[in-house]
Amino acid sequence: MAKILALANQKGGVGKTTTAINLAASLVAMKRRVLLIDFDPQGNATTGSGIDKHALTASACNVLLEETSLEKSIVKIPSAAYDLLPANGDLTAAQTLLAEQDAREFKLKFALHELTTSYDYIIIDCPPSLSLLTINALAAANAVLVPVQCEYFALEGLSDLLHTVDQIRETINPQLSIEGIVRTMYDPRSRLTQDVSAELQQHFDEKLYRTVIPRNVRLAEAPSHGLPALFLDKKSPGAQAYLALAGELVRRGEEK
Repeated sequence: MAKILALANQKGGVGKTTTAINLAASLVAMKRRVLLIDFDPQGNATTGSGIDKHALTASACNVLLEETSLEKSIVKIPSAAYDLLPANGDLTAAQTLLAEQDAREFKLKFALHELTTSYDYIIIDCPPSLSLLTINALAAANAVLVPVQCEYFALEGLSDLLHTVDQIRETINPQLSIEGIVRTMYDPRSRLTQDVSAELQQHFDEKLYRTVIPRNVRLAEAPSHGLPALFLDKKSPGAQAYLALAGELVRRGEEK
């Protein structure tokens, strides 16, 4: 059975999509079968995987509205070897149409049911807001992986997300847990980074991943090439950090 991870943070700009793409590629490099689901209307995980989001014949929108199956909507990403459920701005319309439907929170969960034995990991890149899309992702997931930038406002966003996870666990997904917290865009020279990192360590202890993702030019450049950093420059600090994160994620899963 696949481990379904929702990458979520209600604050934008924390490296969520960068983490989704590069973690997916790194898990594939470790011989895991991976499906990446772009669940953000901005479609950044789609374009960052080298797919034209304006030329999709089927997308996450069609799957949510039950116009096609998830299996038929998946795109193979040859360069990175993971599978992708792409998305674009149509997801915004899907959210509006779903609002009046029964069991609207479980559309993604139902769609994923047929494929949970086909993958080792399913990674959902959530939008940076608490929306019906995010609720669908949290209803379908086993756990939440939270990218956090080491700055003051990021701590506020993390607090909001943890409150949301508690609510989802109490109402629609009792099995949902926090997989871990990943420090992104990490600059060890910054006093603020060090202070926020220490505070995260104090409050979350074993939930805080040892691996940190540094600020790195290659990570920033990779989306313009439609590639994960691992396939743009494997030796770059960013690519190596995500390989380490994937290794830590897998080891944690094996220890449970």
